Amino acid sequence: MKHTFCLIILLLTCFFAKAQSSSDLIVLDTKKLFGKFSIIGGSAQLLTDREGYDNQPNFINDKQVAFSSIDENGNSDIIVYSFDTEEFTNMTRTTTKSEFSPRLTDCGKYISAVTVEEDSSQRLWLYPINFGEPELLYDDIEPVAYYAWHNNIAAMNILGEPNELVYPYSRENIAQLAQNVGNCIQKRPKTSEITYVDKGTSVVLNGKETFELKSYDLEEKTAGNYGVAMGQGDDFAWIDKNTLIMAKGQELYIKKVNKSMEWEKIAVVSMPGYGAISRLAASPAGDKLVLVMERK
Repeated sequence: MKHTFCLIILLLTCFFAKAQSSSDLIVLDTKKLFGKFSIIGGSAQLLTDREGYDNQPNFINDKQVAFSSIDENGNSDIIVYSFDTEEFTNMTRTTTKSEFSPRLTDCGKYISAVTVEEDSSQRLWLYPINFGEPELLYDDIEPVAYYAWHNNIAAMNILGEPNELVYPYSRENIAQLAQNVGNCIQKRPKTSEITYVDKGTSVVLNGKETFELKSYDLEEKTAGNYGVAMGQGDDFAWIDKNTLIMAKGQELYIKKVNKSMEWEKIAVVSMPGYGAISRLAASPAGDKLVLVMERK
């Protein structure tokens, strides 16, 4: 299968490639023992390996990861890779639309995706896992950039000046949670918290600029703070309820938010021909980590 992906910058009407260099997906075996998360040395393997763009991985279960990919015609589709069969499957194969940022919905019946439509609208669509007809979820909320699910409702980053993180409790009650959030929105496991990097205000730490990781509890309607991010990055993942993971260059760091606000370096991922880690996704079981690494 040949497919190409471009890491997206969502503008008001279009998706464009953010980086000019190609990227691939790399999978690592991981383990959790007595509450400690670690990378299994020597386990790194290429999941994709070609010139082009594969990006935005998200696990839809312990054995499958979905990601965005642009084909040779410049069209973005959602691809699912099975670790059991070692096969790739197109969840979408559209010619007039492009799909990005795949996630499994809370009900488990759909893979959702930000879809760029024929008129350049950017809205959230649902694609049935049984390959039925796709459904538009919110017809009047756009342009959607990134999002995360809670209680079968999507918290969405809506582009604008400034961009806004919103949560539609109902059609009449669309709550604004935050402004100027980064390009990653994650649900904290086993909570009702939506987490993100606040790009609105920077923090100087050890003479270097960085940003804060923040949260909003959708049930309690309260804001929270998990300290600073790694460098100027805004992509992160939750390993479990209390463990955050971020990358800086080729280094991986974790933070145990129930114990400390400090980051701990756990690994350096060095792959010949590859540079920095730009995105990552952790399996629900905590036994795999998929990275996006830039080709040199």
